[in-house]
Amino acid sequence: MLSRTLRLISWFPVLVAPIAAQQLTPVDRQLVAAAVWSEPRYNYAYWDAVRADWDSAFAAVVTETAGRGGPSDVQFFRRLRHFVALLGDPQAAVMPPPAIASRVARPPLALRSIERRPFIIDYDANDEMRIARPERLAEIVAVQGIAADQWIRDSILPEIPGGAWDRAVARMLEGEKGSALQLVLRLPGGAQRGASVTRSVSLTARWPLERPALEVDTLPGGAIWVRVNSLADEGLVQAFDRALGDAPRLAGLVLDLRETSGTGTGRENGYAILARLIERPILSSRWRTPQYRPAYRGADTPDSIGAWLTAPSDTIRPRQGRARFGGPVAILTSPRTAGAAEDLLVAFRNSSRGPIIGEASAGSTGQTLLLALPRGWHLRVTVTRDAFPDGTEFARTGIAPELPVAVKVDDVLAGRDAALERAREYLKTAPRR
Repeated sequence: MLSRTLRLISWFPVLVAPIAAQQLTPVDRQLVAAAVWSEPRYNYAYWDAVRADWDSAFAAVVTETAGRGGPSDVQFFRRLRHFVALLGDPQAAVMPPPAIASRVARPPLALRSIERRPFIIDYDANDEMRIARPERLAEIVAVQGIAADQWIRDSILPEIPGGAWDRAVARMLEGEKGSALQLVLRLPGGAQRGASVTRSVSLTARWPLERPALEVDTLPGGAIWVRVNSLADEGLVQAFDRALGDAPRLAGLVLDLRETSGTGTGRENGYAILARLIERPILSSRWRTPQYRPAYRGADTPDSIGAWLTAPSDTIRPRQGRARFGGPVAILTSPRTAGAAEDLLVAFRNSSRGPIIGEASAGSTGQTLLLALPRGWHLRVTVTRDAFPDGTEFARTGIAPELPVAVKVDDVLAGRDAALERAREYLKTAPRR
């Protein structure tokens, strides 16, 4: 099977010569911008769907950043983010060299959009946070005196490929490392107060709120709730096998993919998990990738996008040597369910093993390619169009659940997990296979 990331280059490779921290020259910027302009034309699988005037956008970047005394390196990085966002590719990203990436940071706050309102889900209890006391489930009402929705819409959303509000909320406090932010918070009880936080965790640093790849809890009635936070973890399948334990004794399984996002490896791990839940072979997603053929750019065929290399669905077979779990299964999804997790969803739906419950997935799917640009920069774009075995594509629209459950602010503040409760109801009534 094709790896989800065709060519993996580290964000901050240790074998690459260090990039000096001084200001990029105008020529450096033009070289990087030209590469960002050029590469998607040949590699982006949805180039035919780009509606922006790509050439005019490139000209604007070059014009705005050409002379000395122009924007800083960090501002140039953000300008490139605006440019790349015009592709509409949810997995696209422009990545600066370490010297620049280390100067972009965010406070150690985990944020989530609930009914399009930004809430603090967790925070790292460092010295600053103990003073700021941000409080979990507090809503961010304003940033720097600007209403939160306006701040996100005007300052953040234009840099988010695909315009996903959830991802914009997660990144809404990014900026120059060391700079302070004044927030207005609405606490769970309704009171409002201010809080000052610092952008202290850079893009090159380990995120202090990173959760384990897999977390497990028992549910009443003998079922288990397995939360997958990273399909790319090397020990994930073994951890899942330990959680499943003596499979025939379990009354049910809730597989929670609501926080399983991102590109990279992980597809095979997802399929290995699913292989313990099936009794017959099932089909995975299919894909196609553009083939660039210069001869197709003649007057009679002006665009080479019509040429494709197509690969059929793979077959996932029941895993040998491990007890198959035949009890009821439900999967939970959200707009943060993306990448390899959506590959798992396609195969799960083909298995008819149970319902997908919750909200539609991100539609952030397809193999990605990480391209080296001049001066230590990189560009990631989606290079395949993935689809269900019948050819139905789900990029951008996501995979809709059979049992939709909306996430409501009132439920979250009251400590209710409506999607999990709906899954538990299903497990009680579903027949064992």
